[in-house]
Amino acid sequence: MAVTSTSRDGIAVITFDNPPVNGLGLDVRRGLAEALASANTDDAIQGIVITGGGRVFSGGADIKEFNTPRATQAPNLHDLIAAVEDSAKPVCIAINGTALGGGLELALGANYRVAHAEAEVGLPEVKIGILPGAGGTQRLPRAVGLEAALNMIVSGAPVAAGKLAGTALFDQVVEGDPVEAAVEVLRGKIVAGGPHPRMRDRKVEHDDAQGFLAWARMGVAAASKHFPAPLRCVDAVAASLKPFDEGMAIEREGFTVLVESPESRALRHAFFGERAAGKIDDIGADVRPRTIDRVGIVGAGTMGGGIAMNFLNAGIPVALVETTQEALDRGVATIGRNYGNSAKKGKLTAEQVAQRMALLTPSLDYAVLADADLVIEAVYEDYAVKQSVFGRIDAVARPGAILATNTSTLDVDRIAAFTSRPQDVLGLHFFSPANVMRLLEVVRGAQTAKDVMATAMAMAKRIRKTAVVSGVCDGFIGNRMIEQYSRQAGFLLDEGALPQQVDRAMEAFGFAMGPFRMGDLAGNDIGWAIRKRRYLERPDMVYARNADLLCEMGRYGQKTGKGWYDYVPGDRTPHPSAEVEAMIVAQSQAQGIERREIGDDEIVERLVYALVNEGARILEEGIAARASDIDMVYLSGYGFPVWRGGPMFHADQVGLYNVLAAMRRYARGHRGDAWEPAPLLLELAESGRAFNDPVARPRAVAA
Repeated sequence: MAVTSTSRDGIAVITFDNPPVNGLGLDVRRGLAEALASANTDDAIQGIVITGGGRVFSGGADIKEFNTPRATQAPNLHDLIAAVEDSAKPVCIAINGTALGGGLELALGANYRVAHAEAEVGLPEVKIGILPGAGGTQRLPRAVGLEAALNMIVSGAPVAAGKLAGTALFDQVVEGDPVEAAVEVLRGKIVAGGPHPRMRDRKVEHDDAQGFLAWARMGVAAASKHFPAPLRCVDAVAASLKPFDEGMAIEREGFTVLVESPESRALRHAFFGERAAGKIDDIGADVRPRTIDRVGIVGAGTMGGGIAMNFLNAGIPVALVETTQEALDRGVATIGRNYGNSAKKGKLTAEQVAQRMALLTPSLDYAVLADADLVIEAVYEDYAVKQSVFGRIDAVARPGAILATNTSTLDVDRIAAFTSRPQDVLGLHFFSPANVMRLLEVVRGAQTAKDVMATAMAMAKRIRKTAVVSGVCDGFIGNRMIEQYSRQAGFLLDEGALPQQVDRAMEAFGFAMGPFRMGDLAGNDIGWAIRKRRYLERPDMVYARNADLLCEMGRYGQKTGKGWYDYVPGDRTPHPSAEVEAMIVAQSQAQGIERREIGDDEIVERLVYALVNEGARILEEGIAARASDIDMVYLSGYGFPVWRGGPMFHADQVGLYNVLAAMRRYARGHRGDAWEPAPLLLELAESGRAFNDPVARPRAVAA
């Protein structure tokens, strides 16, 4: 990291370089403030250009300093912007690349701005539950107009500088070197003479500002009911119609309220959790990933086809293998149909669809996998089937190729033993639909090589997945936890609840879908197959019988037109089923359970705390490296409400003492044996700590 200053015939060019995104950390702020002060006291300097090193101007605050005293230590961002704005000599910002958050706010404090046409600018703070806190809500409306600024700030979406050419935000938008252009702009302005403009002195012009703001408030309120930040952003932007200092006071008030809100805490937790999930403690930068230029996939069903699309979208050739021509043709047709639907919606051009399909090589011959760098099996969840497939892959795959299983529950080490190269085997658990869902569980086997893990994590970024590392256990992180959630849902039916009440309560809590609607969508027979295996392997694991009875009735879910709910052909709307209700009531009677009224609060606590308790076991066993990894699994793959931060973060906010007290209360009821608290939960609750405390972090992920 460095701040350097050079002179070009009376123009000081100050460059700050803090890879990877030129974050405005304390050292950068100090360096810029000192370089600015030095230029102002140098009689040979007439004007100042500030630019970023590398390909980025600034991504804003330095995330390494978040939640540390350095984040606000003087000179803070407000101090630095004031120094730029009050400079005795004119300042021009040369935006050489992305300028986000505090980076754009810094630029708005200058007299002039020049940007490369492809540079993107934006204020994304709303995405972590806050609003721009260094004058962005006041200066941007003065620069680009009330409507454009409101759209940028409320959405948090970046905009290409070229689209903002002609606004007061930029004096020039160029295709060439923005620093050279900034030097020339500044020379021209110096020759023309002062005074040099300040953004704070401009007025926001709009023909019907109050009418537009009233309309915007209604739209934003409807779209963001669980998130307070967007409406606060509207209020702050509306304050730009006031004198600048009054508007700044309103912005500061809004920022202060939001930064302490539970929603912002949860969103910030998710922001940092996603970045932490990509790090594996015992794998440093010295471990070089293998090259992935070609991928092979065995199985052209729903999962295999969806997995293939991820690589095709990234421009990676895929060989797709099936055992019958009918299955292969069906799989290829499904991929083509999915791309066709995207083209109809305007998300892809016909040319892009053709390019992706041209990268796909369908085959009935395993020999096409011989030159693949990564081979993924996506076949039926059965050890005998897996053994057959991996034996054939092992025979044809080149040395050094990575072999992956997409299993959702089976033992990756047992599968690795089917090959002669267990060091090259890992689990890549994609979630359905694999071409849509962001989550990818990367399962580390006992012998999985470090460079194989490094390759998987790099590959996940390339195909735009949120990768979370899991150790080997039945169900890994997500499905192991969801089993306890589902067990509690079944017990609630025994005791007096109905599927629609349970689903309604969980959806009101914020889940995208309740457990019974989720079962109907995924296929109830999938869970049935897992339970049948459990009955043999884990006879101590007790389940409510109603889910098995449902499947015995042929009610597998949407694919059969009936599951926990009834469905009308061509319509996925769930309708309560009298047949299912009668079955549930009869099952309660058969067990001698007197049905009772169950409140929504109890439903939510029992299902969420079942997740939390199993998550604690996963942590203490080292299956997950950190609590935030578990939260990322649930935010990215299971529809847990993002504004609650994930199950482990939510438990921290409730207080682990309170979670434990609720669990002990439920342990006195039906199937109370399911509430044996995890030792880690007990330890943390009794010591007043939380899952996401640094001291609560266990050892590295178990292999």
